[in-house]
Amino acid sequence: MSEKLRVGIIGATGMVGQRFIKILADHPWFEIALVAASAHSAGKTYAEAVKGRWKMEGDIPEQVKGMVLHDAAKVDEIASQVDFIFSAIKLDKADTRKLEEAYAKAETPVVSNNSAHRWTPDVPMVIPEVNPDHTDVIKYQRERLGTTRGFIAVKPNCSIQSYTPALSAWRQFEPTQVIATTYQAISGAGKTFKDWPEMEGNVIPYIAGEEAKSEGEPLKIWGHVDDEKKAIVPADDTVITSQCIRIPVLYGHTAAAFVNFRQNPTKQDLIDALESYSGEPQRLGLPSAPKQFIRYMTEDDRPQVRLDVNYEHGMGVSIGRLREDKIFDWKFVGLSHNTARGAAGGAVECAELLKAQGYLTAK
Repeated sequence: MSEKLRVGIIGATGMVGQRFIKILADHPWFEIALVAASAHSAGKTYAEAVKGRWKMEGDIPEQVKGMVLHDAAKVDEIASQVDFIFSAIKLDKADTRKLEEAYAKAETPVVSNNSAHRWTPDVPMVIPEVNPDHTDVIKYQRERLGTTRGFIAVKPNCSIQSYTPALSAWRQFEPTQVIATTYQAISGAGKTFKDWPEMEGNVIPYIAGEEAKSEGEPLKIWGHVDDEKKAIVPADDTVITSQCIRIPVLYGHTAAAFVNFRQNPTKQDLIDALESYSGEPQRLGLPSAPKQFIRYMTEDDRPQVRLDVNYEHGMGVSIGRLREDKIFDWKFVGLSHNTARGAAGGAVECAELLKAQGYLTAK
């Protein structure tokens, strides 16, 4: 009998769901017990459902090809067969919130890639290296939901991973104002160039909803659990403004960021803070955790998507071009892998943290 936790993936046929399957195929702690999607795909084998639209490198893992897809809406049926679920389902926000809460109330924890619950005050939104203590709010969420083991945890937006880790390493210097322009890969929209040929040689200066996420989500991550309010209270000491642009690359979100500090760090202070920054995933030796979370690159032309996006299997963040600025104190460029660190990989690392903390257990 396997000692691994049984995982269900809802929304398993989309790009993020496919990335979950690739990551979890040989995971030491979790095994894929069930895959689910919309009612339209239910009853098909996984291989049938994604025929002609498998977007990952390499083949579909053998153990998943023949799995028959469940209808993600059949909560009790799925909950009875898994210890927890990863959610990558594509519904509108209200329906996503309702479905994820239904799983939680069925005593099946949800680790979600979706944005629907990121601003629910008692739902932790976690970058495991940055705010692992935010899982303390789960006890209040369970109290609200009336559950003993069910809850929802979410990972933040993919684009903020390219600059928020650096700013997190620099919190000691008290960042006050940030401009972050992100240049985002087409896979962030669930597309490849085959699906979206009009993106070749093109730039689109708008991604719906992204700028609000870029400006707000880091503040929740830097916030604290307020026991009186039974909620996470966002930080209010940094103002972020952003622009988010779609560019013709497949994987990798790049950020060009400018920052003012209340303190007066030197360039070496900032580089040392990046290179020494580590967290609970590294201390605990979580399976998906990068050994070096953030690296600083000294070359003038790095980080580059083609050369650097897969740093630490896509789970590390690359920072470069740190320079003094004429208007702001400092400016830099960041790069993160949007479907590894930014989506499925970040959610898997979050689940590993939750297991290590005792929140995810076998039923």
